[in-house]
Amino acid sequence: MEAGNDTQILEFLLLGFSEDPELQPIIFALFLSMYLITVLGNLLIILAIASDSHLHTPMYFFIGNLSFVDICLTSTTVPKVLLNIQMQSKVITYEGCVTQMYFFLLFVGLDNFLLTVMAYDRFMAICHPLHYTVIMNPHFCWLLVLLCWIISVLHALLESLLVLRLSFCRDVEIPQFFCELNQVVQRACSDTFINDVVIYFVSVLLGGGPLSGIFFSYSKILSSVCVTSSMQGKHKAFSTCASHLSVVSLFYFTSIGVYVSSSVMHNGHSVTVASAVYTVVTPMLNPFIYSLRNKDIKGALKSFFKKVIMGHLS
Repeated sequence: MEAGNDTQILEFLLLGFSEDPELQPIIFALFLSMYLITVLGNLLIILAIASDSHLHTPMYFFIGNLSFVDICLTSTTVPKVLLNIQMQSKVITYEGCVTQMYFFLLFVGLDNFLLTVMAYDRFMAICHPLHYTVIMNPHFCWLLVLLCWIISVLHALLESLLVLRLSFCRDVEIPQFFCELNQVVQRACSDTFINDVVIYFVSVLLGGGPLSGIFFSYSKILSSVCVTSSMQGKHKAFSTCASHLSVVSLFYFTSIGVYVSSSVMHNGHSVTVASAVYTVVTPMLNPFIYSLRNKDIKGALKSFFKKVIMGHLS
C-alpha cells in the first residue's frame, strides 16, 4: 500500500463483526435494540431523578450525570454501525474517524471519573456522615463534575491531536466497529513512538489513578462498616454501595478485558465482541442495575409514570 500524505482524502474501513450478508440483519437488529434500550433506560433514570425532589441528592446527581454520559457514549458508535449496515458500507472518512475517536475518548473518560467521584461520595456518606451534607454541597458536586469534564476534554483533545500528526496508508482496515484509538495508531505508516508513550502513560495515570481512588474509598467503607455494631447500619451501607460496585465491576472488568484480549489474542473477532460488551452492553445494563436494586428510583419511576398517565387522562 502507498503511504498517503494527504490525509484529507483518506477513508478507513471498519471491518466490524462479520462480512456474512445473512448475519447483517441480525447484527442490525441486535445493535438497534440495545441502543434503544440504552437511550430509553438512561433517559428514564434522568427523568425520574429530575422529577422527584427526594432524589435531589449528591448520589442521584452523579447517577443522572452517568446516565447522560452513557447515552452519549453509545450515540458515538452505534448510529454509525447501523448506518453502515443499512448502506452496506464499511467506510468512515478520516475526519469522521478522528471525530468519533475524540468523542469516544471523552465519554469513556467521563464514565471513568464519574464512577470515581461516586465512590468518593459513598465514602463521605458512610465514613463521615456528620460532615457529609456540608462537604458534598451542590456547589462542590457541580465542581467535581466540571473537573471530570475538563480532564476528559483535555485527554481526548491530546490523543486526537497526536493522531492528526500521523500519516496513514490508503485503504486502512480497522478490525473494529468503531475508530478505537489503539487500532488506529497501530495502522499508521509513520512513527508512532510518541503516541504509544502517551497512550501508555495516560492509561496508567487516568486509568490506575481513579481505580486506586475507588479501591481506597471502598477499603475505608469496609473498615467503617466492620466496626459498626448495628446490623441495620451494615445492611444500609452495603445496599447503598451495591449498585455502584456492580457498575464499577462491569465497567472496569470489560474495559480491561478489551485491552488484554487485544494484546494477547490476534483474533480480531474476539476483540470486537469484547469491545461491544464494553461500549454498548455496559451502558445498557447500568439503568437496570440502578433501578432494580434501588427502591428510591423505582418509586420515582412509578410516580413519574403516574404523572404522565394522569396528564394524558385529564
